[in-house]
Amino acid sequence: MNRRGLLTGGAAAVGGALVGAATAVAASSDEPAPVVRMKDVDYGHAIEPFHGRRQSGVDTRPQAFASFVGFTLKPGTDRAALGRMLRLLTDDAARLTQGRPALGDTEAELALLPARLTVTFGFGPGLYEAAGLAARRPASAVDLPAFAIDRLQARWSGGDLLLQICADDATTVAHAQRMLIKDARPFAAVRWVQRGFRRGRGVESDGATHRNLMGQLDGTVNPVVGSPSYDPAVWVRDGPVWLKDSTTLVLRRIRMEIETWDKLSRTDKELAVGRKLDTGAPLTGEREHDEPDFTAVDSVGLPVMPNFAHVTRAHVSDERLRILRRPYSYDGEPDAAGVPDSGLIFAAFQADIAQQYVPIQKRLAEQDLMNQWTTPIGSAVFAIPPGCAEGGWVGEQVLS
Repeated sequence: MNRRGLLTGGAAAVGGALVGAATAVAASSDEPAPVVRMKDVDYGHAIEPFHGRRQSGVDTRPQAFASFVGFTLKPGTDRAALGRMLRLLTDDAARLTQGRPALGDTEAELALLPARLTVTFGFGPGLYEAAGLAARRPASAVDLPAFAIDRLQARWSGGDLLLQICADDATTVAHAQRMLIKDARPFAAVRWVQRGFRRGRGVESDGATHRNLMGQLDGTVNPVVGSPSYDPAVWVRDGPVWLKDSTTLVLRRIRMEIETWDKLSRTDKELAVGRKLDTGAPLTGEREHDEPDFTAVDSVGLPVMPNFAHVTRAHVSDERLRILRRPYSYDGEPDAAGVPDSGLIFAAFQADIAQQYVPIQKRLAEQDLMNQWTTPIGSAVFAIPPGCAEGGWVGEQVLS
């Protein structure tokens, strides 16, 4: 009996059979089911360094939970006030990431398990304007050009300051978020909060590619940390002190039209993506990291990798121009009809947005078939300034 028959009238007919089968199985063995226990791993006390010439949370292996908090500076928050705010935020972020309570932390016990907590600071164009230092803003850290596919909402867009808070424990993220918002409150108002998640730590191997809520592996072709092309793609390596060892972040909130996506056959889904859903391999390959063959044709002469497929449109041959994708899924409250509010918080790091991210997004906006099932509803751009040494503070090179 199929599932629909069972739900609409067959339950009574098969109920006895199911009970009987369950009884037979239970009676067939007196041995209890084996208990499989995972090896004890102390994930809670794992620590990521906070201090260094580059901020953590970029090269860091993605954690299971993330909160992206965007702020709008309050009127009168000038360069001196920004320095005070960033000193406070840096001090508490450094404490929390090392498993120590923030100053004045009234729930200190919640800070004792950092679970690889990282706090990454991002500066929007408005912060440089408020500081009177527009000349120090990275040239590409400006609002993105308009794309025809965008349906941007103000409640998910823009921002003068960003805190990207990530950890392998949701309680750790929530506590750090609360402490840091309290620090920023005299200087800035919360503009938006975007919470995301990936597979929990230990559920699959640490190096596994994120699988989004459409069932696709998301972020396969990423620059590899330690490879010759990684630093040129992700980090600014030369220039004045406020620019060297910085990067930029494009943050896009992308709603997924899962209800209509569900109506597609598996073959149609794979043609739209350009990858096999199970392994993530390109349609011309067998393994996830196989290079796509865009010249391959099928038996009737059509490209195996369609020109409209997402992989085809997003492909970048020069590894130095690739972007580092660090995405998180989101899943909000369904509406009254049960339609999900789900999607992707797409975080892309690159040395230069204009040279790296924008050309890719233009190609996707022009012809990516996935545009039928994805809608960008939020967009923000931030410069990620250099890190700081112990005793210093994030943003010191920019504001000093």
